[in-house]
Amino acid sequence: MGAHASDHPAPAILGEVKPTPLPRAVLVHNDRDFKWITDKICGIVEGTTPAWWWWCFGIASLIASFTVAGLIYLVSTGVGVWGHANPVNWAWDIVNFVFWIGIGHAGTLISAILCLLRQKWRTSINRAAEAMTIFAVVCAAIFPVFHVGRIWFAVMPGYLFPFPNSNGIWQNFRSPLEWDVFAVSTYGTVSCLFWYIGLIPDLGTMRDRFTAAGNLLKARIYGFFAMGWRGSNRQWSNYEMAYLILAGISTPLVLSVHTIVSFDFAVSLIPGWHTTIFPPYFVAGAIFSGFGMVMTLMLPLRAVYRLEDLITQYHIDCMCKITLATGTMVGYAYSMEFFIAWYGANPYEGFAFINRAFGHYAWAYWIMIGCNVITPQFFWFKSIRENTALVWVLSIFVNVGMWFERFVIIVTSLARDFLPSSWGYYSPSIVEIFTFFGTFGVFSFLFLLFIRFVPIMPMSEVKAVIPAADPHGAHHH
Repeated sequence: MGAHASDHPAPAILGEVKPTPLPRAVLVHNDRDFKWITDKICGIVEGTTPAWWWWCFGIASLIASFTVAGLIYLVSTGVGVWGHANPVNWAWDIVNFVFWIGIGHAGTLISAILCLLRQKWRTSINRAAEAMTIFAVVCAAIFPVFHVGRIWFAVMPGYLFPFPNSNGIWQNFRSPLEWDVFAVSTYGTVSCLFWYIGLIPDLGTMRDRFTAAGNLLKARIYGFFAMGWRGSNRQWSNYEMAYLILAGISTPLVLSVHTIVSFDFAVSLIPGWHTTIFPPYFVAGAIFSGFGMVMTLMLPLRAVYRLEDLITQYHIDCMCKITLATGTMVGYAYSMEFFIAWYGANPYEGFAFINRAFGHYAWAYWIMIGCNVITPQFFWFKSIRENTALVWVLSIFVNVGMWFERFVIIVTSLARDFLPSSWGYYSPSIVEIFTFFGTFGVFSFLFLLFIRFVPIMPMSEVKAVIPAADPHGAHHH
C-alpha cells in the first residue's frame, strides 16, 4: 500500500488549497445548555395556567359551539339547511374538507420528509406541526361525514366502510370518494402514531419531574402515557427505529393523500376539473397552506412564551422559503390551467377558465390570485422575512387565499356547467357559515389543550442540535 501511495504523490497545489468551511446555522441561540432546554419546555406545562390561555380557551369553546349547533340543526332538519341546490350540489362542505386536509400537510412534511432529509431545523417546530395535522384532520372529517345528511347511515357498516350485509350493498370502489375514506383514515392513524411515538420520551421526563415535585396524580397520568419509558439504551434504539419507520410510511402519504383528494375532481368530466395537473398542483397547494398555518400558530407562541432562542430567525427563514417555493408552484399551476385550456381547444374548458377570471365569481378568483401568487413573493426579501409581525400577517393571507382556491375550483365549475338553462349562483346559508367558522374554534380548542398539557417541542431532538451534544464539537471534527 505504501509503495502505491508514493508512486502517485498528490499535486502540490492541493496542499495550498484551504477551502473555507461553510458555517452551519445556529439552531439554539445564546449557548443554552440541556438543563435550560428542559426547564424552558417543561415549564410551560408545569407553570400555572396564564390568564390569556383561559380567555382564548373560552372564546375557542364559544366559537366551536357554532359547529356543534350547526351540525345538530343539520341532522335534525335535513341537509337542505345548507345552501346546496342544482347545479351546485357540492359547495362549502367539500371546500372546507379539502381546506382542512391541506392544512395538515405541513406537519407530515416537517416530521417525515425533513426527518429523512436530515434537516435539523425541523426539531423546534415538528411537534406543534404534527399536532396541527391531527386537529386539522379532525376538522376535515366533520364535513364528508355530515354532508350525507343522515349521519347514522354514513357510520353504519356497508355504507362508507366495506362490510358484507344481507342487502348485498357494496361501495363503488371505482369512486374517488371511497378512496378518500381509506386515504384520510390512514393519514389520520399514521399521524397520530407518529405524534405519539415522538411524545413518549418527553412524557417520561414530565412523569419524573412531577414525581420529584410530589405531584403524584400528574406523575401517574403522564407515567401511564409514557408506557414505562426509562431512557435505556435499548429503549432509545427501538424508539429511533420506530420513528424512522413511521417517517418512511408517512412520506408517501404526503403525496398520496392530497393526490387522492384531487381525484375527487380530476376523474370527473366537469370543465375546469378534468385535468391531469391536479395531483401535483393540490400537493403543492396543501404544503403551501400547511406552512402558512404553521407560521400563523408558531409565531404568536414564540412571542408569548419567549421562545426566540429555540425558534430562531433561521427557522422563520426556512418556513418562508418553503412557502415561497410552493406558492410559486401554485402560481405556475394557475397559469398552466389557462394555457392547457387554450392549447386543448376545448370550448367548454376554455369557457370555464374565462368564467373563473371574469364571470360572476371573478371577485373570488382575484382574491385567490392576490393571496396565493402575490403574497408569497414578498418572502424574496430578507427584510420582510425578518419582520415577524409582517410574516404573521402574510401567513394569514396564505390561509385565506388557499380557502378561496378550493372555493373557486369547486363552485365556479359547477355553477356554469354544460347546460345553460341550469346555471345558477351559489350563496352559502347561515348554517354553513356558522358550521365552517366554528371549526376554527374546534381547531383552536384542541390546540390550546395541546400547548397546555403536552411539551410543545421534542426536548431530546432540540438538545441533539446544540454544540454540547456533539462529542467531537470541541475538536471541529
